[in-house]
Amino acid sequence: MFAIALIKVLGAVMLLLYAVRMVRTGFERVSGPSLRRTIGKASANPFVGALSGGAVAILLQSATAVAMLAAGFAASGFMSTAAGLAILLGADLGSALVVQFLSFDLSWLIPLLLAVGAWLFLKLDARTAKQVGRIMIGIALVLMALQMISESTEPLKQASFMPAVAGYLASDPSTALMIGALLAFLVHSSVAAILMIVTFVEKAGLPLDAAVPLVLGANIGAGLVALWLTRAMDLKARLLPIGNFLFRSGGAVLAMALLSPLEDPLAGLATTPGQQLVTLHVLFNLLLMLSCLPLVRPVAWVLDKWTTRSTAQPGEVPLAPKSALDPGAVTVPRLALASATRELLRMGEVVAAMARPVILMLEKGEKDQIQQLQKSDAAVNQIHSDIKLYIAEVSRGELNQEDAERSMELVSFAVNLERAGDLISKNLYGLALELQDRKIRFSDDGLKELSNMHDRVLANMQLAMNVLVSGDVESARELIAEKDHMRELERESHGLHLERLTSRTPESIESSNAHLEVMRSLKEINSLFAAVAVPILAEQGQLRDTRLVPAE
Repeated sequence: MFAIALIKVLGAVMLLLYAVRMVRTGFERVSGPSLRRTIGKASANPFVGALSGGAVAILLQSATAVAMLAAGFAASGFMSTAAGLAILLGADLGSALVVQFLSFDLSWLIPLLLAVGAWLFLKLDARTAKQVGRIMIGIALVLMALQMISESTEPLKQASFMPAVAGYLASDPSTALMIGALLAFLVHSSVAAILMIVTFVEKAGLPLDAAVPLVLGANIGAGLVALWLTRAMDLKARLLPIGNFLFRSGGAVLAMALLSPLEDPLAGLATTPGQQLVTLHVLFNLLLMLSCLPLVRPVAWVLDKWTTRSTAQPGEVPLAPKSALDPGAVTVPRLALASATRELLRMGEVVAAMARPVILMLEKGEKDQIQQLQKSDAAVNQIHSDIKLYIAEVSRGELNQEDAERSMELVSFAVNLERAGDLISKNLYGLALELQDRKIRFSDDGLKELSNMHDRVLANMQLAMNVLVSGDVESARELIAEKDHMRELERESHGLHLERLTSRTPESIESSNAHLEVMRSLKEINSLFAAVAVPILAEQGQLRDTRLVPAE
């Protein structure tokens, strides 16, 4: 009986983790660039930064995802350590609010979410509609997983070992704290860990004396997850999860010390033990945010000082990412072309990393930040040159027709990526420098239009990288269809810009040339990435030879 219950619990937990990831993926695909920009624009005001982090964490259902976004900005120098710590404190509270929402009885929503979500995902072709459908299906699966956990843990209440386990955890809060941390780390989700603990209290008879340290420990474990995931990143990026972990672990230990002497510490928080735990979790993160926000600047100062002492001495060269081009595979075309494909992925990621802060730099970039981003184009040019020489070496051997065509496709895409890097470095960042020197700003409407185009380009870059590896025909069709969407966005923005010029909007008059140049550059970059889909669709006979209507 116990073995069957354990298998059911594990299956339900895996479904819960998959469903949470499904929701997060949907939000990232439908508005990922916007969410990144929200984090990137977080105000120097810690409270506003915390609100931004909380809002994004609620959408992504994960404080860890916010931590990874913020760490990326910190590594690039676009975000101070203090601002990043404030964002992470807000994200912790946002994640706790997700737990509060999911703890309600929403089983009546499951059929509706599944019906509408599946219809959107399966029947509509629009990207946004599909991802909204994915999100709705994910939420339904989360609710189903919680029901499964509830049903599968209820028999444990009758298990003979349960009183002994519960009594041990209740009598040893330190061990319970560590077990809660381990649970959250293993499932890589504080949301899933807290919901599991709540279910064990409600259905398996786990006492609150044992559950309270488990919940506080889960907050420590959630901080460990971000530390683990950023272990290979730059030290500047790791400062944010380090600081956040110090806040969470220190707060959890202090809360445990304050609650342990109390006979019934959760009395009055809610009517049921499960809701009492959820309320404790939310209150803990709320009080942690409010008490630690005034400390983010001094803590950031200490961490930054530590970074300065720990960085390499002048003259030391940081290790560059290792090339995927394998010289030993040159004589084996199949392996060599696979190596070239991996290197193209690396090249595409460098170009995408250059492109992400474009709107931020056009809006309020600092000169040194912009120039630092422009230097990344040298890496793109080097990878481009390496790929061409490598494939030229491969082509000296015996290639069948399929490998010869594939090699030319890879070279062609490498040329496209190199051109995209030039457009970003020379055109877009060149414009950013000019705008900052002349103190020119886009109008609010104009900036919003450019941001929408930029979001679309970033999403299409990731889609193009997926198509490069998978060769999926449906994804390739979606990528080519995006060229039409970009054309429509450009036409619409061009018309609205002319209307603003007609109405003599001062910002639009000053930034007119820049606005049009940014539109053209974004459209061309999108086309360069979309070209990866052309040979795939051409092979399947799904491309027209010309867009012209046949002459009569």
